[in-house]
Amino acid sequence: MATNDVVVETRKLTKVYRDFWGRQKKVALRALNLQINRGEIFGLLGPNGSGKTTTIKLLLGLLFPTEGDALVFGQPSAEVKKNERIGYLPEESYLYRFLNAEETLDFYGRLFKLDANVRRQRAQSLIDIVGLSADKKRVLKEYSKGMRQRIGLAQALINDPELVILDEPTSGLDPLGTRWMKDLIVELREKGKTIIMCSHRLEDVQDICDRVAILYEGELQELNSVKVLLEDVDKLELQASGVQINEDLRRDLDEVIRRHGGKIERVGHPTTSLETLFLRIVAQSKAHPGRRYLPSVDGNKPGDEARPGSASAKIEEHVKRA
Repeated sequence: MATNDVVVETRKLTKVYRDFWGRQKKVALRALNLQINRGEIFGLLGPNGSGKTTTIKLLLGLLFPTEGDALVFGQPSAEVKKNERIGYLPEESYLYRFLNAEETLDFYGRLFKLDANVRRQRAQSLIDIVGLSADKKRVLKEYSKGMRQRIGLAQALINDPELVILDEPTSGLDPLGTRWMKDLIVELREKGKTIIMCSHRLEDVQDICDRVAILYEGELQELNSVKVLLEDVDKLELQASGVQINEDLRRDLDEVIRRHGGKIERVGHPTTSLETLFLRIVAQSKAHPGRRYLPSVDGNKPGDEARPGSASAKIEEHVKRA
């Protein structure tokens, strides 16, 4: 978990874009004050044009602030040397399309002046981690967007960075790849790394981020832990197991809540997320090969799988013989 060791700090950080004649064109960021601690996953949220990418470029030293300061590891963001301790995955990875995975990681390892043996070992380890072992000899132009995202992440980790900046890390990934990416980000935090994550997928941020900053029109609108931001203090939630909803239970609950000055708005069973459901179905399918969903046949309820002995299973077996 996060410590009080501040890795990134901005003080009234402001960026104004100007036209050719020096006239103010757009205020991309206005007086941003942030502190990001070591060992936390920090989410940057906001619609397009809110200042997220500008903030990242200012931290990397790719842009210079109009006013204010940006400090990374206690050094000004313009200090190029500090970037040796940073890993960066942009939304669109600018990788050489005619290199394969091994050559790509070797190239970026050379930029960080890593020893040849270290480059080779680290590249192989990262290729295994991102799940590209079977495709490491293919050139990148043959990769899907999800595969390019995976090798882009490996590239961002080749220097074993202390700070990892991820811009839309789950872009182009299917639900399984998205879950893998989020689990990997959590593993990086457990190893003591600090992660700054920009994403339009709010459920991803909600799942793994410790704190969130919400930007709009270049201004910071909210900053707090995900738990505090999402908690609705005006409502009380009760969960119980081993009981079904019935009129007696509903009446008793209503009486207790009214006695304490409240009112029941909804009583029902909790729902899961579509991602959790999808991952569970895939895991069950792997564990039970050949099982599949079939429509209602001969009295089977809609949604019954082809269970042994059912009418659906008999029809499926007949089709197989045919």
